[in-house]
Amino acid sequence: MSEEIKVIRESLARIERRLEVVEKMLEELLEQEEIYSLMKLSEDSLEEFFSDEPDIYSEKDLKVRYYEGKNSSR
Repeated sequence: MSEEIKVIRESLARIERRLEVVEKMLEELLEQEEIYSLMKLSEDSLEEFFSDEPDIYSEKDLKVRYYEGKNSSR
């Protein structure tokens, strides 16, 4: 086997390993997208379901409040 063929085979093996990593990453990304889609669908469905329900707690009931921004010491 010539040296050139050996180099080509090694390069192809490296490419295959990298493709396997990319394929795994894509599968994980698709799985996360499916989970997000289901969560969003549930959220939208529940929002409509609870839209006519009264709030159980008000802001007065909160013991701790978090504010965003630089001057958040209210």
